[in-house]
Amino acid sequence: MRTMKGGFTVSVTTSSALKGAIQLGIGYTVGNLTSKPDRDVLMQDFYVVESVFLPSEGSNLTPAHHYPDFRFKTYAPLAFRYFRELFGIKPDDYLYSICNEPLIELSNPGASGSLFYLTSDDEFIIKTVQHKEAEFLQKLLPGYYMNLNQNPRTLLPKFYGLYCIQSGGVNIRLVVMNNVLPRSVKMNYKYDLKGSTYKRRASRKEREKACPVYKDLDFQDMHEGLYFDADTYNALMKTLQRDCLVLESFKIMDYSLLLAVHVLDQSPKEGGEPGQAVGDGKRPVAQRVLYSTAMESIQGDGKAAEAHTTDDTMGGIPAKSHKEEKLLIFLGIIDILQSYRFIKKLEHSWKALVYDGDSVSVHRPGFYANRFLKFMSTSVFRKTPTIRFSPSKRTRTSIPALKSSSQEILSSQKEEEERRQSLGGARSLASLDGQGRPAHDYQSSTHSCVVKTKST
Repeated sequence: MRTMKGGFTVSVTTSSALKGAIQLGIGYTVGNLTSKPDRDVLMQDFYVVESVFLPSEGSNLTPAHHYPDFRFKTYAPLAFRYFRELFGIKPDDYLYSICNEPLIELSNPGASGSLFYLTSDDEFIIKTVQHKEAEFLQKLLPGYYMNLNQNPRTLLPKFYGLYCIQSGGVNIRLVVMNNVLPRSVKMNYKYDLKGSTYKRRASRKEREKACPVYKDLDFQDMHEGLYFDADTYNALMKTLQRDCLVLESFKIMDYSLLLAVHVLDQSPKEGGEPGQAVGDGKRPVAQRVLYSTAMESIQGDGKAAEAHTTDDTMGGIPAKSHKEEKLLIFLGIIDILQSYRFIKKLEHSWKALVYDGDSVSVHRPGFYANRFLKFMSTSVFRKTPTIRFSPSKRTRTSIPALKSSSQEILSSQKEEEERRQSLGGARSLASLDGQGRPAHDYQSSTHSCVVKTKST
């Protein structure tokens, strides 16, 4: 048996049934949604909940299946349809990704107790969430809608659907999101970063995993920052600042930056996890959801972003380590469904009595955002230093300038020589009269010679 937070347990046998019920439920509701006409999203659409009962023997409206009877609820179906359209996800592609192949269960990367499923084409993550998280997301939807309309390019999670499966007195709530880490790229390092130092080190059990997820103190031990060119660094920090402002306005805290590093110098592109996405000849491996990659999320220009997602970077952001290793960076803000409610305020107050209050991860949203940004902009991400020319390089680069100035000097000397020759006898008298005089008396001697010539 596997115990999960949220008040329900899932065994190995029911886990496979859960995956089947997810695919069946989403397939039915999204299919039915296509019959509803397109229209603008209204405020009441954010609070609609549709429910359908799917008995194992089937009914006039639902197909028969091999799983226990269950009820499938869909939250704000028209609003989420709009979000999917905003990201260029067609209904057929959404159904193909989720329902065509068995879902892949991922090992739990955190301590939340949630289950994570990945679609076979690597596009979508399906995560189980607690009742409070699902409720909070539903309350966020109007503001989330406004934010996405203003800025679809964001490192915040892209939510594509919110569902609930009810079976045997148990409620299992699910959210469908974008997948931040492609399995077709081997991730050499993974980090869950909050910008805090209290207990922010991976446990011994985590470190023993094949691909552990490290934390803030581990990052500082293992890296001296990740270096980007000036334009990329500025775009990344601008995106993070904008996203943190949105999270602060929603009174959200305790979120993390999921950061993965692929070292290009160590190995070529290769599958990082079993079940690597492969094509079946019917369609491309990936449907290319808009704004879903790390590079697209920070690029202001759509054309530039599209160019990056079609090459070997797989949407990763090019960077370098302090050792000049070439890297690809994949990242996204995760775990944003934590509101600074009373229980969190109480937790922070208690920890602050025992530890340094500013170092613990749970904190008021404004302070949390500022500390998060400061850590990311100074300890994690850095701007590649400007190349300064050494004296030898400066000398080499100044040779053309020296040649030019010397040519100007020679030219002026030649003109002076011609002018002096045009003086004829005066010049010869000047040279005789000025013999043995200091060089600085040349002008006065020439003047006197000219005067003498005129007098004669």
